[in-house]
Amino acid sequence: MAHKQLRVEEREEIQRRLWRRESIRSIAMRLGRSHTSIAREIKRNNPKVAKRYTPRLADERARKKRQSRGRIDRLKNETIRQYVIDHLKERWSPEQVAGRMKLEGIGSISPEAIYQFIYAQLSYGKPKRGKEDLRPYLRRKQNKRQHHGSRKGQRIFKPNGHSIDERPPVVDARSRIGDWEGDTVESRDHAPGVNTLLERMSGVYLVTKVKDKTGGATVAAVAERMEAVPEEAKHTLTIDNGPENRDWQMMEDATGLSCFFAHPYCSNERGANENANGLLREYFPKGTDFREVPDEEIARVEYALNTRPRKRHGFRTPLEIWGGALTC
Repeated sequence: MAHKQLRVEEREEIQRRLWRRESIRSIAMRLGRSHTSIAREIKRNNPKVAKRYTPRLADERARKKRQSRGRIDRLKNETIRQYVIDHLKERWSPEQVAGRMKLEGIGSISPEAIYQFIYAQLSYGKPKRGKEDLRPYLRRKQNKRQHHGSRKGQRIFKPNGHSIDERPPVVDARSRIGDWEGDTVESRDHAPGVNTLLERMSGVYLVTKVKDKTGGATVAAVAERMEAVPEEAKHTLTIDNGPENRDWQMMEDATGLSCFFAHPYCSNERGANENANGLLREYFPKGTDFREVPDEEIARVEYALNTRPRKRHGFRTPLEIWGGALTC
C-alpha cells in the first residue's frame, strides 16, 4: 500500500485523543494507521519545552519538509557561493579557494564541499536547468571524480653536465630563496614555445617566449629574466636533458646560476615546475602556437599564476612569499 502523509484533520484527532490519554495503538486503530507511524509523528512534533503535541505546527513542519525535499544547500550562503564560483573561474583549485577564504575571514568550508557543489550542478553529465557547469575550471575535467595513481619511469642517466645528485642538499629543503627549476613548453607541431622558470621556495613562476629551439635561445630567455632578479636570489637551476639545455655552461656564465640536470624520466625531480606548466596549459592548451600569443597575454597569465594562493604557504601567494623573503 502506498504511503500517505497524515492530513491536518488526522493530526487534530491525534491531539484530541492524546488529551483523553488514549494509547498510541488505540489512536492508530481509530485512524486506520500503523501505530509506529503515529508514534513517530508524536515524537517528531512533541516540543521539549511545552511537552504538548500541536497539530497545526506539525502540519506546517511536514509541508516545509516536503517542499525542501532533495534540496541540499552545498555551500552556506550566496556570498560564499559567489566567491567560490568567481575564483574557480580564475582557475584556483577548490583547496586554494577554501584555504584563501578562511585566510581572508570570509568563511570556513572544506575543499570537499566545493567539489560536491560543482558536481551537484550536474545531472547525467550535463548542467541542470539554471545551473552552470564548473568542471571546465578544474585542473582535470572529468565527468566524475576519479582517483589517480602514480607511475614510475625508467632511470637511464647520462647527464649533459652536473647531476642532480651533486646538487647542494639545502635545495631540497626549500629553506632559501634562489633555487630555480627550468623547462620548455612547446607550441603546436613542436614549434618554438616558451621557457618557464620556477623558484622553489616561493613558487614564483616566470614565462618567456623563445625565438627558436636552439640552446642559445634558451640561454637568452633565462638570462633576460635573471637580469631583474637580485643576486641573493640566484643560486641553482635544475633542468632536464633536453637539447635546448645543451649550452648550460653559457647559461651559468650569463646568469650566475649553477646548473644541475635531473634524471631522465624523473619529472618529479622538477615537480614544482611541472605542476606550474600544467597550470599554464589551462590558459594555453596543447595546440597553442605561442608565436601568435601577444607578450601582454603571457604577462597577464604569469601574473595570474603568481597571485594564486598556495596551500604550503598557508594560502598566501608566491608573490607575497617572494616579497617577504627578499626584504628579510
